Amino acid sequence: MFRIRVRDLVAVVSFALAAHAAGAQTDLAGSLYGAFSGTTNGNGVQQSPANAAGVLVELRHIRNPLIGYEVTYAFNHNNQTYTQAAAVCGLTCSTVVSSKYVPANAHQITADYIVSVPILGFRPFVLAGGGLELNVPSGSTGQTSTSTQAVFVYGAGLDYTILPHIGIRGQYRGSVYKAPQLATAFSSTGAFTKTAEPMVGAYLRF
Repeated sequence: MFRIRVRDLVAVVSFALAAHAAGAQTDLAGSLYGAFSGTTNGNGVQQSPANAAGVLVELRHIRNPLIGYEVTYAFNHNNQTYTQAAAVCGLTCSTVVSSKYVPANAHQITADYIVSVPILGFRPFVLAGGGLELNVPSGSTGQTSTSTQAVFVYGAGLDYTILPHIGIRGQYRGSVYKAPQLATAFSSTGAFTKTAEPMVGAYLRF
């Protein structure tokens, strides 16, 4: 009886390890995305970021359906326009609108937690994490400065295996952070902004 129980236990453990190995995945992925951010208002300033294209690189490891993690680097243009209206009074009062356009590049580094389930060649997943968003003015704009903010990211997507070690990945990621202060002559709105990033790419599984 004891031998039978030990044998059954070994079989169960072996099956669990095999299932774990089959579900495990380490991959390097690259994706192209669109960055779409909304206008914010605050401190008497309207801040309008331009939509842009970007690239994302991910190094991801999935241990099992409930434990996965990744580190990412993303780059896109994050050009900002600051607009401020002020009342000027002499004999009469009038409103003067001034603006500042700042071309900039955004660099984002994050670490994310992932939950995923493999299903017949597909692997749907959800993720959440955080990191840093670094916005660097580009070109000879004058009166500008670099801005760094903490960023929270969330998202969901789907992996599809084409070949044993190659697949495609579609996902949506959202980034939430404070509007960057890039123009020294204008205050940032100080408001939180969200960048929506639909993307598609491919991964190489090791």
